[in-house]
Order: sequence, then structure tokens, then C-alpha cells
Amino acid sequence: MANLSSRSSQSYQPPPATGWPSVVNDYAGDKAVFNVSSNKAMMWLFLLSDIFVFGCFLVGYMSVRMTTTEPWPLPTEVFALTIAGQSIPLVLIAIMTFILITSSGTMAMAVNFGYQRRRGLTAFFIILTALFGLSFVGMQAFEWSKLIEDGFRPWGNETGAAQFGASFFMITGFHGLHVSVGVLYLLIIAYKVLKGTYDRSGSYENVEIAGLYWHFVDLVWVFIFAFFYLW
Repeated sequence: MANLSSRSSQSYQPPPATGWPSVVNDYAGDKAVFNVSSNKAMMWLFLLSDIFVFGCFLVGYMSVRMTTTEPWPLPTEVFALTIAGQSIPLVLIAIMTFILITSSGTMAMAVNFGYQRRRGLTAFFIILTALFGLSFVGMQAFEWSKLIEDGFRPWGNETGAAQFGASFFMITGFHGLHVSVGVLYLLIIAYKVLKGTYDRSGSYENVEIAGLYWHFVDLVWVFIFAFFYLW
């Protein structure tokens, strides 16, 4: 009888969880397999949702660009700067792109030094990345002011298709908002690094999570650069 009862207890399995407990169990299993923390997973989910938003914006822009009957303003003329009496196309955009791509490299270095627990270098490269982002936003503000001075508005423009102003200010403005929020985000992370918060917690993962956001912002700009300034 003792053997029979032990066998029955060993063969018994509780019923599978349903509802929210099943979701928790599934996530716990994935976390054990892929070794992804909840903070990093939430950042990936946020970036995935942002991909859909930017994707819709760019698809809408391409649809408007290909179906409009009015001539589209030439980017080489619209985004040209006059330097020493010479009109140089896309020079400001090239500098902005270089700055943002460089900031992606400095952010990668910050993450690397973070996992080496080198607090000073981690904070330095995070702050340097934030300064690059701030300079990008400043150049974008200058670009906007120049376009507004030339007669371009979100609801129309003096030359070419009226949809140009609407799509340009909406998409670049939305990206500029992401960069501005990213600068504040990086400065907060840098402050916590200097304060020693991550040394006490024993993990610099938040630096890597901030790096994920910043690399995403840089990647989106590559697509905006290709669609708006090179097409």
C-alpha cells in the first residue's frame, strides 16, 4: 500500500495554469532560456512598437510622394546652404548624419566600459553621446528655421507639392522628439553612473538598455536620410 500511494503521488501533475498565471509562466520560461531581464524585454517591446509607427510614417510618405501630381521639391535645392557664395547641397544634413552615427559609436563604448565597471569612462562617453545628440537637435532646429524662412510650412509650401511640408515636419519632428528625449535619458543614466548607483546594484544593464534606445534612434535616421534627402 505504501508503494502504491508513493507511485500515485509521483505520477500526479497539477493542471496547467490558465489566464495571467500562464502568461507569467511562459515569460519565466523564456527568461530562463534567453536570459533577458524584464527591463530589457520592455525596451525591446517599446522599440518594436516604435518601428511600426515610423514604418507607417515612411510608407505614408512614399505613397504621397509617388501619387502626387504636383512636382516634388528637389532636396538638393531645398536643403542647400550658401557658404562663401557657393550653394552646397545637403552639407548640413551630411554633418548631422555624421554626428548621429558617431554618437552611436560613443554609446557602444559607454556600454563596453560599463560592463568593465569603469565608472568614469562610462559616464564620459554617455555624456559625450548626449552632447552629440544635443548638437544634432540644434542643427535640426536651424534647418527648420531655414525652411520656414524659405516659405515651407506643415500645411503647405510656396513651391512644389504641398504634402512635402506636412510629411517633412511631421516625420523629422517626431524623430527629433525621440532624440531630445534620448538626450535627457542619457543624462539621467550618466548621473546614476557617476553617483555609483550601478556599482552598488552590481549591474550596468541600464546603460545597455539606454544604448538600445539610442542605436534605434540612429537607425531610424538612416532611413529618414535615405527617403527624404537622397530620393
